[in-house]
Amino acid sequence: MATAYLGLGTNVGNKRGNLVTASALLAERVGDVLALSDMYETEPWGFESENTFLNAVIVLMTEFSPIELLDATRQIEIEMGRIKKSDGSYHDRIIDIDLLMVDEQIIHTERLILPHPLMHKRLFVMEPLVEVAPLVKHPVLGKTMSELLSEL
Repeated sequence: MATAYLGLGTNVGNKRGNLVTASALLAERVGDVLALSDMYETEPWGFESENTFLNAVIVLMTEFSPIELLDATRQIEIEMGRIKKSDGSYHDRIIDIDLLMVDEQIIHTERLILPHPLMHKRLFVMEPLVEVAPLVKHPVLGKTMSELLSEL
C-alpha cells in the first residue's frame, strides 16, 4: 500500500461538481481517501483565461503502482470530458488530475516524473497540500510541505 498525493483542478463547467466527481471516482477506483483539502479558487497559471480555477488535493491509500495510478487518473479525465493533456501549453480544462507524490518514491521516466517537478513552485498546489500534509517531506528537496509553502 502506498500513500498518493494528487492535485485536482478545473476551470470550466460546474467546477465544484467536477472536483466532487473526480474525488468520488478516485475513491471508487483507486483507493481509500485519507484526506481531501478544501477547494481553493485560483487564477490560471501559465496561460490567460477569463475562467478562474478551483483546486484541491486528495490523499489516497492505494495498491496501485505509480504508472497504474497515472493510467487510472487519465481514464477518469477522459470519462469526465478531458480529451487532451497539456503538451507544454496550458488551456482551460474540465478536470486535471496530477500525481504530486507517491510515498517518497522518486521516478523519472518519459511518462512520469515523481515528485511532480513543479509542485513546489505552484501556490495552487502547495496551499491545499499543506492543509492535508503539512509535515510530509518532499523526497528530493528534503523540506516539509509547510516549509516549501513558506518559501513561495
